[in-house]
Amino acid sequence: MAHAPRPRPASGEAASTVGGATPLCPVCRRRAGAADLLGGSGLTDDLVRLVTANMPGWQPELGLCRECVRRFAKAHAYLVAHHPRLAGEAQGILPTPLRLGALERYKGRGVTVAFLDSGFHAHPDLVGPRDRILRYVDVTSPRGGRREDLEQPEESAWHGMMTSVVACGNGRLSGGLYRGLASEAELVLVKCGSIRRIAHDDIRRGFEWVLRNRKRYNIRIVNVSCGGDYEASYLRDSLSQAADRATREGLLVCAAVGNLGHLPHHPVLPPASAPSALTVGGLDDKNRLAFSGYDVYHSSYGPTVDGLQKPEVIAPGIWVAAPILPGTPTARQAHLLMQLAAAKEEELPRLLSENRGIDPQLDAAAGEAPAALRSRVEAQRRAQNVISEHYKHVDGTSFAAPIVASVAAQMLEAQPALRPEQLKRLLITTARRLPEVDVDRQGWGVIDAEAAVLAAASTT
Repeated sequence: MAHAPRPRPASGEAASTVGGATPLCPVCRRRAGAADLLGGSGLTDDLVRLVTANMPGWQPELGLCRECVRRFAKAHAYLVAHHPRLAGEAQGILPTPLRLGALERYKGRGVTVAFLDSGFHAHPDLVGPRDRILRYVDVTSPRGGRREDLEQPEESAWHGMMTSVVACGNGRLSGGLYRGLASEAELVLVKCGSIRRIAHDDIRRGFEWVLRNRKRYNIRIVNVSCGGDYEASYLRDSLSQAADRATREGLLVCAAVGNLGHLPHHPVLPPASAPSALTVGGLDDKNRLAFSGYDVYHSSYGPTVDGLQKPEVIAPGIWVAAPILPGTPTARQAHLLMQLAAAKEEELPRLLSENRGIDPQLDAAAGEAPAALRSRVEAQRRAQNVISEHYKHVDGTSFAAPIVASVAAQMLEAQPALRPEQLKRLLITTARRLPEVDVDRQGWGVIDAEAAVLAAASTT
């Protein structure tokens, strides 16, 4: 996302029509009256820079609608408040609340989200300054899991740590920049497998534990960023039936649809194939704020074996900021890469010599000239998707689902009386379809965090 300044024309209002039809906003592609398209002197320099950076080919004389002006002004204010460099001419991964245009005043307060995943870690974004993890359980272990297990940087902990932080992290290690939308929600973490395998029946057992304990921990949402072993009809499959039972008992089930859209069969596995689950596919927003030009991620999609169309909605499934597991070789590599990126060129040979063994690619380049080393460091940082010492950007519908779960937590904060079927309906009816993308791939479209929460707040 390069924010290069552009000159502004002197014209005021800009209203472009095609063939005499009602004009389209060139950014969001919504229809707008001629008087509602602003351009030229109707836009500030800061706004022009931000729109230009996020909408390649846009020129101020093309204008943009008043709603886009409002959203881009809101985005600029967010960047100035949280990360001024991203509001200028830097490059970086945009934080999720900004990309979704989320309302900052809602943070999932009073809502508990349960996560079913391969493992978890007590990441600082979840436990500091207030520990929001109410319970950790391991349904695959006879001893049921212990809280101290969350302190170990085990390989299996990485995936669930990322999904839970993407939804509910407070961005503590990024100065609040890379926080989830439900950054004050409580969490229940349910380990259902390992990095090598999450069994069909173990996910079901995770649901059953949540159902037995939902009242004790006030669980309202279940996020499932893992899938079963095989396709199955919900009429006979116990995992699908557990997800449907959770909905009947008042829990919104957010399920990742999977990442098999590139396959001819593109299967949707339980529990994502369950009728009542809110099944989430991936959006590729190009790490930009402009709606135009968005595409879908290679998500799985229906029809399911029961003839149901899935997913219902899509959310960012690539370019998503997620935490690095502390105490791992990857964490040490990220620390070194960011240390080298901040160092002067003449310091690079010494720093590489002092940190041999952390990054083999950089070790092999140690004898190169400082200018070449600088290029190597930047290339390696990009290759490893490193955003900062503590965060990388990741992809997969595993991260789209918890983003939707975090929006649902905001909605429940705004209106606690909403039932899961109401939450699902509001998220669907406020979503925006992508033009030129098959409905099968996107369902009702991209979630609109602000519209969904406002719709929830106005529900009686």
